Amino acid sequence: MKIDEHVALSRFTTLGTGGPARAFARPETLEELQDALRFSQERGLPVATIGLGSNLLVSDVGFDGLALKLAGALARVDVEGERLVAGGGAPNAVSLHRARAAGLGGFEFACAIPGTAGGGVWMNAGAYGGDWAGILERALIVDGEGSSWRTSPELGLRYRHSDLRHGEIVARVEFRLRPRAADEIKKLVARLQAQRKASQPTNKRTFGSVFKNPTHELSAGRMLEACGLKGHRIGGAQISPRHANFIENADRARSADAIALMAEARQRAWEQYGVELQHEVEFLGPLQLPSISK
Repeated sequence: MKIDEHVALSRFTTLGTGGPARAFARPETLEELQDALRFSQERGLPVATIGLGSNLLVSDVGFDGLALKLAGALARVDVEGERLVAGGGAPNAVSLHRARAAGLGGFEFACAIPGTAGGGVWMNAGAYGGDWAGILERALIVDGEGSSWRTSPELGLRYRHSDLRHGEIVARVEFRLRPRAADEIKKLVARLQAQRKASQPTNKRTFGSVFKNPTHELSAGRMLEACGLKGHRIGGAQISPRHANFIENADRARSADAIALMAEARQRAWEQYGVELQHEVEFLGPLQLPSISK
């Protein structure tokens, strides 16, 4: 397995920002993944998987560690009875296609999540009333000490969160689905995709939802819209004119521009509603939001 050095992660993120990773590899098997983890341990490097680069904001100075993009067998999808078995690097679109072809329902909500099976475990991804916790049977987690299968409770899955930490890699995921006619799945997915296209900037470079929805009558997007932030711009990044909980790369944006927008959005939400918004997007590298001025 080839390990490259100083690979620009902006090439692999949906927002198109971020500096280089000190090391970068594409393991295709469990053995190669374990080799990559040994490589990182021997050099004292932190490890992170980048999936499809969605829900990810990489520091402009990069990531001083080993970035992994799972490929090969670690991105394959198989059907075993009523179970969908996906490699951690398998795109959700591929998993959904295989489930539909096999007449298995329950994964339709993932049509709105442009990530991978492993990334979904990492953050308990969800949309339209469904999430990974509701369909996940178990996941194979690999780290420097070995591998183990973990169930949803053992992973600590809750709203947009798991107890996984960098260095723990989701190598395989088993979903428990249920029989459903392929035509029904196709119709539901078409309806959800139309709903998403009508409300979200699907044709722009974004990293997906910026903030988790708070415990409040307003969602994060509605709250920020009420704060007058739609279309607000800093540098090359702007809050989407279509949906205020998305940040777009409008013109050669930097991650620092996105952070500045996030900081301003959090401050305004606090001042207007007394709500301290928590970011949903994952940070990689030396990134941190400033504290809210209270």
